[in-house]
Amino acid sequence: MRFLIFFLLIFSALAGGVIYFLTTPSSPLYLQRAESEKPAPIPDPETYAVTVEEIRFHREKLSRQYQQASTEAERKEVLASARSLLELTMPSLMRCWLGTPWDFNGTASAPGGGKVACGYYVSTIMRDSGFEVQRIRLAQQPSQNILLTFLPRKKLSIRVGMDYEDFMQSMREKEHGIYIIGLDKHVGFLVHNEQGLQFLHSGGVLRRVVDENQDDAYSIQASNYRVVGNICADDAVLIKWLRNEPFPTHL
Repeated sequence: MRFLIFFLLIFSALAGGVIYFLTTPSSPLYLQRAESEKPAPIPDPETYAVTVEEIRFHREKLSRQYQQASTEAERKEVLASARSLLELTMPSLMRCWLGTPWDFNGTASAPGGGKVACGYYVSTIMRDSGFEVQRIRLAQQPSQNILLTFLPRKKLSIRVGMDYEDFMQSMREKEHGIYIIGLDKHVGFLVHNEQGLQFLHSGGVLRRVVDENQDDAYSIQASNYRVVGNICADDAVLIKWLRNEPFPTHL
């Protein structure tokens, strides 16, 4: 009898836990169930290819303007245009991948062209935005090394054990831009603009490329380690991008 009572107590506790995770809006299982009931977005390789070509065309045009600039003010103006171009077009590229399935070993090089791991999603977006990177080697690096490929350590913000709400508030206080964000075992993009903060990445509870707001960004919430860097706000990065100079992978 005692064993039966003990068994019933354990079963009730486990059942209660399952019910909690399935019915609590903040839990990953609830999010997975709710989102899985919606149709998955369809990747858009056609728009992606057009946008990649538009970026290439405008980068080359801006590169010529930068070479011809004769004053510091003129060069600053070109850099501002380059930053605006990237901040406008990179999120469009990212969203063309929505619905592409995730896999730890996924190496897809275009939206819908197979499965894609988080690192390959980031490195491919960077390559197709006009950054001369080693796509495969970059994708295989820890997230901090991915960031250090573009920015010096002093330009990175590293937070460990910080409350999630406090972290997101600190991000809202930063300047607008395209941030690469590295987590415990994950990497993605955090887009900061007039609409707020959006986390675009491959993986998470839905195991595909997703675009999440603050309430849905469980991967960021669950991570103890967070490192971010604004890749479009650094003049040295923009100049290398304009000149089509390589970004050697930081190892």
